[in-house]
Amino acid sequence: MSTELLYLTLSVGLTLILWVPYVLARVGTQGMSDAMGYPENPPAPPAWAKRSERVHLNMVENLSPFVALVLVAHVLGVSNEMTVIGATLFFWARVAYAAVYTFGIPYLRTLTFVVSWVGMALIFVELVF
Repeated sequence: MSTELLYLTLSVGLTLILWVPYVLARVGTQGMSDAMGYPENPPAPPAWAKRSERVHLNMVENLSPFVALVLVAHVLGVSNEMTVIGATLFFWARVAYAAVYTFGIPYLRTLTFVVSWVGMALIFVELVF
């Protein structure tokens, strides 16, 4: 498995677990039955849980272009130092983004998002130029 495919697989795995914290927060604030149902007036989740949910949604939004870039690079046989750096940056920046956003650290949130975007941009540039 190439490094880029490894980081793609790890990114998918990260996406698969990012829902856990905010769902556990719902269970903690609403109880299991309401968390699994559709209560009329559920209590507001803690602020960190709202941020955690947004982390998951943001990862879902950003995973699609990352998947496309890595798979196109793989199909075309484009794998070099820049695509490896791009995939590595994307994954580790997304891990950092999840922690930083959930804990509510404002400036680092934007920085980690931009670093993950740069990772995708590096792969894109290797494909196009």
